[in-house]
Amino acid sequence: MRITRLLLSASAVGLVLGATPALAQDSAAEGINEEEAIIVTARRQNERLQDVPASVAVLSAAMLESTGAKNADDFAQLTPGVTIVTGTAEAGDTQINIRGINGARDAESSVALVVDGILKTNTAQLNQVQGTLRQVEILKGPQGALYGRNAAAGAIVLQTLKPKDVLEGGVKASYASENTVDASAYISTPLGENAGLVVSGSFQHSDGFFRNIFLGNSKTVDDKESFNVDGRLIVRTGDATEFDVKLRYAEFHGASLPFNASFHLPNFAAVNPKFYEDVNAHDFRFYNNIRATNDQKSFDGSIKVEHSFETTKLVAWALFSDIKQNLVADGTSADFARYISAAQPAGQATVNSCFATTAANTGYPVNQPGAIGAIPVPFIFAPANGSTFGPYSNTTCDGIQYQLRNQQDISAEVRLVSTGDGPVSWQVGTYFLSIDRTTGVSLGGDTGAGVIKNLYNAPNTANPTSLLLADNFDTKVYAAFGSLDYKPNDQFKAGLAMRYDIEDRSSNSLVPTATDPFTGGPINPGQAFGPLTPKSASFKQLQPKITLSYTPTSELNIYANWGIGFKSGGFNNQGSSALINANFNNGVTPGTINANVRIDDQYRKEKSSAFEAGIKGTLFDNRVTYDIAGYYTRISDMQFFEFFVGGFGLLRVVSNIDTVDVKGAEINMTAKVVDGLKLFGSFNVTDSEIKKNASRTYTVGNKSPYTADWTLNVGADIKVPVNDGLRITGRADYRLTGPTWFHTVQDQERPSIFSGLLPISALALPAVVGNARYDVAQRDTFGVFSARLGLETDKYHIVAFAENLFNKKYIAEAIPAIEFGGSFISPGARRLIGVEAGMKF
Repeated sequence: MRITRLLLSASAVGLVLGATPALAQDSAAEGINEEEAIIVTARRQNERLQDVPASVAVLSAAMLESTGAKNADDFAQLTPGVTIVTGTAEAGDTQINIRGINGARDAESSVALVVDGILKTNTAQLNQVQGTLRQVEILKGPQGALYGRNAAAGAIVLQTLKPKDVLEGGVKASYASENTVDASAYISTPLGENAGLVVSGSFQHSDGFFRNIFLGNSKTVDDKESFNVDGRLIVRTGDATEFDVKLRYAEFHGASLPFNASFHLPNFAAVNPKFYEDVNAHDFRFYNNIRATNDQKSFDGSIKVEHSFETTKLVAWALFSDIKQNLVADGTSADFARYISAAQPAGQATVNSCFATTAANTGYPVNQPGAIGAIPVPFIFAPANGSTFGPYSNTTCDGIQYQLRNQQDISAEVRLVSTGDGPVSWQVGTYFLSIDRTTGVSLGGDTGAGVIKNLYNAPNTANPTSLLLADNFDTKVYAAFGSLDYKPNDQFKAGLAMRYDIEDRSSNSLVPTATDPFTGGPINPGQAFGPLTPKSASFKQLQPKITLSYTPTSELNIYANWGIGFKSGGFNNQGSSALINANFNNGVTPGTINANVRIDDQYRKEKSSAFEAGIKGTLFDNRVTYDIAGYYTRISDMQFFEFFVGGFGLLRVVSNIDTVDVKGAEINMTAKVVDGLKLFGSFNVTDSEIKKNASRTYTVGNKSPYTADWTLNVGADIKVPVNDGLRITGRADYRLTGPTWFHTVQDQERPSIFSGLLPISALALPAVVGNARYDVAQRDTFGVFSARLGLETDKYHIVAFAENLFNKKYIAEAIPAIEFGGSFISPGARRLIGVEAGMKF
């Protein structure tokens, strides 16, 4: 009944939108007439978008040009039911949520990225610019049977420019506020009769929207600079064989972790209201004492060959990818006295610069409720003159964190496809992937002598290491797949696809046997509970997909599909479970609490069962297109990122939510009002519910994290001729994103570390005073309006543009650390106004 109500409400909205007649969605967009129909590859075969038995959003080349979209962040903002969090921690940190299924940090993505038929395997590539785009398809629901690994939530399928038999090229550049520069160029040239080459490149730079006030308002909070170079060579040998060779190199350099802390301690609010802060009302101020940096270098190369036989075609490809990434930032341990010790590390005489920097910065206006007192002892131990730093402070007391993620992939696929004209078509194939991944998180003391980019630094160095989590992960993936489509006549179509995956994973700790020079304990807290030994496991899953379609006329398609999604399990840092139990589930040792949180060293595979039914059609002589769909998904063992902060330092883990149900509906409409004017709109509503969660049993009944309650897109696209060669162009987009929780703990009150510390502090307050309440950690509804207006000819264009024109202030993400008593929050992009010019030949 609930899904029925959702469908009815979405349909009602659609009727209103159609009546206005204000709306349309770019997924149905450009192909109003039959001869202009958009051709997509959503089922690994060319077919009209109208005929695809699934919900697919499409951005054509014209749409990409009119919106300025170039990466996954842009695509998501134009697509109903899709949200994205990207770059809040680092450049390669991207979580895309499609219809309630989210990619967990430190696990695999839930969305496959396919570029020119090749599956990319590193999550760091999700939001990168991928060559000269010509079409983008966003597929919703499980796509593993067709598109392969990590497509549980959907797939982003990109097509880039292929060389033609004539010389062509283009260049465009823009300049906007905050010293924002964006430039790109490409050239496509034939190389004789049977070969062609495309070379493209792009460059982006921005000072960012925020400044580090402690470092003289330096542009070091969210600044960035990146470039990429892409090459594509296509060679045809005769009429039957084509080779497609691609090379790509990219670099990113910028800031990292643009976070502030927000406390959620209601019983402290009587002392200072900022102890119980709504994340949406936070006033962002940054004053780190070190320059937070993020560096990424990526290279990949691929070769694909297609050979046509009489009634079949062989498609084979191989891909090599190498991405190296690291970040440096302030730590999060100031309030836990980790770097405040009477004893000095061996051979180190200056590490307790925490005392000196606290004295030098006493009274500095850090974010409330923070306060720098005369001594660096946290306030609950010294109420009169102690300090409340929060993380990322202007003193050295929070230390330095260094994170590293390096990954090399080798993958290959062989596929045999039927090309006959009969009622039956089929595909079969195999896939292999090898991943070598090294990850590490290191915390060290800050002596004020700069940063050493190593996972481990000895006690007598500038950053003596006090905590190290580091592992090498080896993954081997083997898969076989096939599909069968049957079309007995023009009205009926049925399809069955199947894929079987085996993922063999192993983990090996890279942490040396060493002592934390500050606490005297092991450098990895897990070592206190036993040696860190190699681990291995195998994860397997069959992924079927069934599609049905009935098209009584060429203007109407009634369809349904069902499929299984899969994402492999994996390993947390060894000892994570024991560490959480000792620090948060003890409740007996003074200073500990009964948090009722369960973390396992090995997290389970994620499996989803998704059903979708919908109607696609056209009205008024093809001037209006519409797409209405309803969906239901049950997710088993949903993978979810958890962040813990305490006296041990920090811990990043992946947990499992046993069962989550997601129901929803969406509608997309496009209206060609008059020649040169299109109005469009889309609406998605999602109802999610946690049905079972052994990790946090008290969260049953809450919503799926990172899932917006609803999204709404409306706008217009205009192209009006001034004379035979000159046109006025315009585009307006308004996106509303509904309320969003970023954690399974939502409208609840939970004990925090302060609940354990207060009874044994000088204040001797009851434990309940330190409880945290997370009803203020939900992101509110926010709307962003963007527009472009310009002039163009067949060769030149100039456009004025505004992103977030009304400078809406919103948060990009809130990462609650439940047992810490607050959230780490990052701001969304502010207003950007600029001008773009370009030419093509």
